[in-house]
Amino acid sequence: MSRHDTETILRHWREAVPDDRLAHLVKDATRALVRALQMRLAGHHVSFGHWTFLRILWEGDGLTQRQLSEEAGVQEPTTFAALKAMQRLGYVTRRRVGSDRKKVYVFLTPKGRALKRALVPLAEEVNAIAARRVAARDIATTRKVLLAIIENLAGDEAEPGKRMPSTRALARLGTRRTRG
Repeated sequence: MSRHDTETILRHWREAVPDDRLAHLVKDATRALVRALQMRLAGHHVSFGHWTFLRILWEGDGLTQRQLSEEAGVQEPTTFAALKAMQRLGYVTRRRVGSDRKKVYVFLTPKGRALKRALVPLAEEVNAIAARRVAARDIATTRKVLLAIIENLAGDEAEPGKRMPSTRALARLGTRRTRG
């Protein structure tokens, strides 16, 4: 993001819509964090999508593709495509374990495991840059607030009758609207 782009975003938030929805501000902050990390990961030929799966596997190797999808918050076809690419790059292996032939488990290779030493410091660097000139108590408050937001929205989603529709169900809704 260029300095001009950053100044435009900051001016937007400070002047044009200082009281706009929190979701938009969080989205812009997330976009900036992701871009900063993507630039660093690119130097190691790792995409941000692969980073997401590597982080999960570094914490718990040997998950099923479905579990990885759920942990990453992405659809299974997205996980499948990423894992195929990661397997070609030598970061993971996929195999069936036991008698259940449907479940495919994902395991880090030594190469995938070794990436942690190179990549985690990059994420730590981005976090340090993001927190630069922000008081420690403000960082602590921000963490507390964001965790409360996550908890509140999870509670809302868990209420009876609320559930996230599948991509297929959403596509059907869109088809019905265009026909009607």
